[in-house]
This record gives sequence, structure tokens and C-alpha cells, in this order.
Amino acid sequence: MKKLVILGCGYLGNIVADAVINGLLPEYDLVGVYARTKSKALYIANKMQAAGRECKACSSFEELLALKPDFLAEAASPAAMKETAIATLKNGTSIVTISVGALADNLFKAEVERIAKSNGTKVYICSGATGGFDVLRTAALMGKSTANFFNENGRHRSPFSPFYRPGMENEKQIIFSGTAREAINIFPTGLNVAVAASIASVGPEQMHVTMQTTPRFIGDIQRVEIKNEQVHAVVDVYSATSEIAGWSIVSTLQNIASPIVF
Repeated sequence: MKKLVILGCGYLGNIVADAVINGLLPEYDLVGVYARTKSKALYIANKMQAAGRECKACSSFEELLALKPDFLAEAASPAAMKETAIATLKNGTSIVTISVGALADNLFKAEVERIAKSNGTKVYICSGATGGFDVLRTAALMGKSTANFFNENGRHRSPFSPFYRPGMENEKQIIFSGTAREAINIFPTGLNVAVAASIASVGPEQMHVTMQTTPRFIGDIQRVEIKNEQVHAVVDVYSATSEIAGWSIVSTLQNIASPIVF
């Protein structure tokens, strides 16, 4: 059985913990959790205990790594990923992450690759609220590919949003158009999926990203499009909440342990 820990004990971290409790991850033993808000870590640890499983609510990230886990499920933020990835990989622990925006930093990504290779560990990128990484990678390998990413949501129409513009309450507006690298610098948590799709295809500098805000729109639409001389693929995903991101961690953990790998 593989030892698993969770970094980030909010909505998404709880989905992973519940999957362990409900028998969806039988190859893993959830041995520890850590969050900057200790009460959130205690909530998951107590839930695990109520299910008859021992799980430590750690007081520091170092205490979490001291449990010597095989895998860390990261459900926190790109900033947390940047702060913890190198130490985690050096610890002999592989990472399953949804905060792919951290890897838009080429220097950080190169260091992650170097440390992972030298320590026999890996970083597994979850699909989050998008998908089709297999066809994106395949089409990009064929050469001469272009790729675009489109996001539609209603989050920024509030007058309290830093991206608010007059008229947003009543009409669609494009609030960002640029590269995936530029996008993640402006929206550090909202466009992780764009960076993930770009890494799987043409790279953060080459993938064009457009974000549109729409009045009364609930949820997100994430649309990835890749074209070359022989292939035109579009992956279009609507999600009402962020729940799919938590389940993508569960799916990735299942895939790692499965004898048949998608």
C-alpha cells in the first residue's frame, strides 16, 4: 500500500479524503494532511479517524514530509506548489498536482524536472476542469500545430473585482487575451488548466488564451483547440463548480496504481 498525504484541506482536499474513505483508492493509505488553517487539517484527520483510519493533522509541512509518503496530493495553490515541490521531490515523494500554473515558470519547471529525475520521483499533472491531454500531446508531436484556450465565466462582473469594467453586468466582455504564461501571472488560480493544456501541447508561450466574462453565467467553460495539417481537435468542458478538479486528483491516483493506464 502506498502512503499518501494531502497538501491543502479545503473543498478539493476533502474530495480526495472522501475517496479514500469510500474505497475508491484502495491502494493508498492516507497518513497525513496539512493546511495553513489547522482546523481544516483537523477536520479531515477527524473524519478519517471516524472511519477507522489513522491520519495525522500535521502542524507544519516538514512534519508532513517526515511521514515519508510515496505521494503528495497537492490541492492548495500555485504559490504553495512553488514553495513545496522541490523539498517534496527530494524527500522521495512524487506529486499529484492541480496547481500547474507554477510550471509556467521555465526556471522552476527545469529545476523540478532535474530534482525529480535525480530522486526517482515524478510530478503528475491532473486535468482539472479540462481534458484531452492525450490528443493534445499527440497532435503537437505531429508538428506545425497551433493551440488556443478559451475560458468563459461570470466571476469578474462584480464591481469589487479588480477586472471589472463598466457594462459587465449586462454584456459579454473579453477581459484577457494573451499567452498562457501571461494569463497565469494575472489569474494565478483561475487558469491552471490553460497552463496544463499548454504544457501538454505547444507550450505556455505559444498557446493563446482568451477569457470572457458573461452576465449571469454560473460555472466555467474551458475550451481547448489544437490544429495541424491533419488534425483539428476541440475539447469543450463545462463545470458548474470546481468539484471536477478534486475528482481529477482521484482519477490520476487511480491511474498511477492501475495495471491498465489511460
